[in-house]
Amino acid sequence: MTPHGEAVSPVVLYVCADRDPGAPGEAAQRARKEGQTFARERGLTIAEVVTDTYGEPDPARRRGWRRVRQLARTGHVTAVLVRWPSAIAPESARDLRHREAAWLRDQGVRVRYTWAPLSARGVEAR
Repeated sequence: MTPHGEAVSPVVLYVCADRDPGAPGEAAQRARKEGQTFARERGLTIAEVVTDTYGEPDPARRRGWRRVRQLARTGHVTAVLVRWPSAIAPESARDLRHREAAWLRDQGVRVRYTWAPLSARGVEAR
């Protein structure tokens, strides 16, 4: 068990922050560091870090998100760590975010937000 009473389990860290696919920038570095800190503090093991370039609203059309789904479908992870909801899908495509969160729940996988204001409140995708 971890300090937060959670069982140790493998998770995937999903980073979708930068707009330039060729040059990881400050946003992606911050999201990655934040996710690693979140996992470490909770005793979670990051099985894989998956990245996508920000911009495509439909997560199913992103290579990295398809990898996240594959890991969930095959039972390799119990949670997806993501900085904030818009990394899954922007506010303008909120229904796509809900679709993906519901699909993950059906696979027994939780979506956990690593951004401090959300993680401090224990907010998870619904």
